[in-house]
Amino acid sequence: MEKVEHLVSGEENGERIDKLIAALDEQWSRSQVQQWIKDGWVQVNGVQVKANYKCQTDDEISVSIPEPELLNVEPEEMDLEIYYEDSDVIVVNKPKGMVVHPAPGHPSGTLVNGLMAHCKDLSGINGVLRPGIVHRIDKDTSGLLMVAKNDLAHERLVDQLVKKTVTRKYYALVHGVIPHDHGTVDAPIGRNPADRQSMAVNEKGKHAVTHFAVKERFAQFTFVECELETGRTHQIRVHMKYIGYPLAGDPKYGPKHTIPADGQVLHAGVLGFRHPRTEEYLEFTAPLPQYFVKLLDKLRHNH
Repeated sequence: MEKVEHLVSGEENGERIDKLIAALDEQWSRSQVQQWIKDGWVQVNGVQVKANYKCQTDDEISVSIPEPELLNVEPEEMDLEIYYEDSDVIVVNKPKGMVVHPAPGHPSGTLVNGLMAHCKDLSGINGVLRPGIVHRIDKDTSGLLMVAKNDLAHERLVDQLVKKTVTRKYYALVHGVIPHDHGTVDAPIGRNPADRQSMAVNEKGKHAVTHFAVKERFAQFTFVECELETGRTHQIRVHMKYIGYPLAGDPKYGPKHTIPADGQVLHAGVLGFRHPRTEEYLEFTAPLPQYFVKLLDKLRHNH
């Protein structure tokens, strides 16, 4: 059983415990946390509390995370764009607008539903809740994902992500004209204290590094390639906003209604990793989706 411990900071003083715990990990819903509290999995200073308990500075919170129950994922036939597949791993090009795995509110229509129909041998190592998923990309980000088909593949692919040996290049359209051709953003990312639903550069956050290179400049936008050294939640979206060039179309981190795009203009175009069994280096490239190409053409035309 996994245990998470948290020391309440001064700025969290007075916050309800269910709200505070749910904010510690974006995978935890508030209703799930409330159930854990009811079932006695949560303690404050060694004592069980109720969900409406108001946290005090320096309270020691301990959460024992119960083993996840088997998620009943219904296989759904989908027209998946598979770039590579063998008995260990599958590489798929996820379309914009598709959620990666089922969650409350998204029980179906996800990439995992489609993968369950496509192959019956997905790894369950990730707590059974997210079969085979080694890394994620946001719903409105398109592009390449690697998925493990067994526990060995899962462990070895996760290990490569931890050791930062996976190649991940993304293509983005950002607001503003970036004057220099290359840059690196090295700034920790954590929960935004002002808005728990979003991430931000935060001193208490996790180490995060993004390298970027300008591909093309337009009158008010720049087309960039971003390479991830780490893989934090919303990393590229947060980092580009932090340096003053937020992603076009981004409903959470960018200016509203500036460009005809449903969600951030971001595509995971290059994915490279060592095969979990043979250790051969494999690299895949997915071209920009049609909407992205049309957007660039329009900007060139207006330029």
